[in-house]
Amino acid sequence: MEVLKPQLIWIGNRCYRKNPLKDNQGYNPEDEELDDGAPYTDLTYCDEACDADLEIEETDKGFRTVMSVPNAYYKYVIGKKGETKKRLESETRTQILVPKPGEKREEIVILGHDKKGIVSAKTRLDVIIDSARQRQQFTHFLSIPVTCEQVVTGFEDFRFEVLRQCDGDRGLDASLFQNPKKLHLTIGTMVLLNDNEIERAAVHLQSCQEELIQPLLQGERLEVQIRGLEYMNDDPGSVDVLYARVQEGCACDRLQSLVDRLVDRLTSAGIMQRDHERVKLHVTVMNTLMRKDPSGTSVPQADSNGHARPRERESFDASQILKKFPDFDFGPLHIDSLHLSQRYSTGDNGYYAQVTAVELPR
Repeated sequence: MEVLKPQLIWIGNRCYRKNPLKDNQGYNPEDEELDDGAPYTDLTYCDEACDADLEIEETDKGFRTVMSVPNAYYKYVIGKKGETKKRLESETRTQILVPKPGEKREEIVILGHDKKGIVSAKTRLDVIIDSARQRQQFTHFLSIPVTCEQVVTGFEDFRFEVLRQCDGDRGLDASLFQNPKKLHLTIGTMVLLNDNEIERAAVHLQSCQEELIQPLLQGERLEVQIRGLEYMNDDPGSVDVLYARVQEGCACDRLQSLVDRLVDRLTSAGIMQRDHERVKLHVTVMNTLMRKDPSGTSVPQADSNGHARPRERESFDASQILKKFPDFDFGPLHIDSLHLSQRYSTGDNGYYAQVTAVELPR
């Protein structure tokens, strides 16, 4: 299916097919070749000039453009022993200036004698950077906080009853439960590696309030019911993630439409990468990633190459939980805001540290 129906990547107004990544722990993306082994040719004019909005400045020696690129991506642009950068410069007849280590500016400058060469180099750099971005762990996420008093109380009742009635079930542990102050509905994740990218994401999200959210909700409150349980895999006896559902109905449909359109908007802007055709509305209540080592002395093991390897997840048996609490009612949720938050952070109120938030009708 990766060949018949490949994942598509949007960079600005351009669409690319994502080829499956090499499944090799020793694979180094900096070693990746840009072509299929064909001999070097003049490919400058084979690229479609599809970046009509690109700002290209005319200079005494030709043309130049500047790309804002976080320094985390420089190694992918340069490549092993500088081969990637050299090849790009040769094939597009440009000069690509990458800041040296220690320089504070995060900009790559492309110089050339021809506008088409500039556009071609910029297009190829966009693809390299976007491919590298997808290999990064996400740094920020767009979410709906599920921290109202009624749902938190319902969650705490659920946790108490599960630990009381299902004590002894394989893998069940109190540390698997989500922090009640951080319960949330995840809309989408993002890789934002510098202040410019964070600010750009925040600006785009704020623009959605007037252009998308207000016309869709028309001033009406959005309230859904959090009820019932589901799990992520197909074996209830071996579960890693257990989550609460948003109860189906008109309110759920409105919420689904809202978040899907938000993802469309942010994906088109190149801020968010779409993982699925529709956002899966769920509130994680138990996750084995949160399992604590009882001894408190767990040390990551190393693989054959000496790289740190995360401890393997230990699933839990959720059969009895699903049997005893299939339609557990966590309570009503009035959705009054959307948050762009930083991963692995905690704000003053106990929720994730907020970059920006968009208010919804109250």
